[in-house]
Amino acid sequence: EDLDLSPSEVWKGLEYFAEAGATHELGLLAAGLGLERFVDIRMDEAEAKAGLTGGTPRTIEGPLYVAGAPKSEGFARMDDGTEADKGEVLFMQGTVYDADGKPLPGAQVEAWHANLMGNYSFFDKSQSHFNLRRTIITDANGRYQFRSIMPMGYGCPPQGTTQRLLDLLGRHGRRPAHIHFFVTAAGHRKLTTQINIDGDEYLWDDFAFASREGLVPAVNRITDAAEIDKKGLQKPFASIDFDFRLNGESAAAPTTEVERQRASA
Repeated sequence: EDLDLSPSEVWKGLEYFAEAGATHELGLLAAGLGLERFVDIRMDEAEAKAGLTGGTPRTIEGPLYVAGAPKSEGFARMDDGTEADKGEVLFMQGTVYDADGKPLPGAQVEAWHANLMGNYSFFDKSQSHFNLRRTIITDANGRYQFRSIMPMGYGCPPQGTTQRLLDLLGRHGRRPAHIHFFVTAAGHRKLTTQINIDGDEYLWDDFAFASREGLVPAVNRITDAAEIDKKGLQKPFASIDFDFRLNGESAAAPTTEVERQRASA
C-alpha cells in the first residue's frame, strides 16, 4: 500500500523471483542485497551479548558449498593439477586454536574456492569431481596445510537475475578472490568464514559485503631456490599463514549450525 503497487508490478515481481529460483540464483541475490551479511551482523551481536569474543571473524557462506569433500589429516592438495602451469601455486597453513589459545587436534577445516576462471567444481561441469574442495583434519598440534592454486574472483552471470537487479541499482556484481572455510571442533561453535586475497581490486568493494578486517592475511611470495625445491616445485609460489580461533559452545548464544539446502556430490 505504501508503494501503491499495481497488479502488473506485483506479478512481474513474482515472475522475477520465480526465475531467480528456477536458475538457482536466490542464494546469490541474498548475498548481493546484503541479507546474508546482515544475518552475520545479528549473530555477532548475539555472541557479544553472550560474552563470546575474540574468535576469528565470521563472514558469509555463499551459495557454492558442496558437502562430502575428500578428507585427509594435516595436509591436502586441493587442485587436480589441470591449471598448475597457468596459475600461481599456493600453500596455506596455520593452527586451529580454542578460545584460550590452545591448539585443537582433530578439528575439521573444510575449504573450497574458485578456479582460474572464477568457477566452482560441481556447478562447473568441466571441472573434476571435488576440484578445489577438501576437508582437512588438524594434526596432533592443531595444524592444517593445503596446496592449491591462487583463486580468482568471479562475477554474477551477466544476464542472470541478480546482475539485472544490480544493474538497475547501479552496482557491479564482482567478488574479490577468496577462499571459503567451515571450521568445526567438538564442544566449539562452528565457524563459517573466508579469507580474501590481498591486492585484489575488489578487496574492499565486494558486491556480497563479505570483506572484513582480520580476514585479509598477507600473501608471501617465495622465491628462495631452497624453499622452492623443498616443496618439489620448479617456480616461485605464494604462501599464506592463517590461524583460526574458535569459541566454545554456549547455550546463551544462537546455534551456528545453519539449516539450509546445500549441494551434495
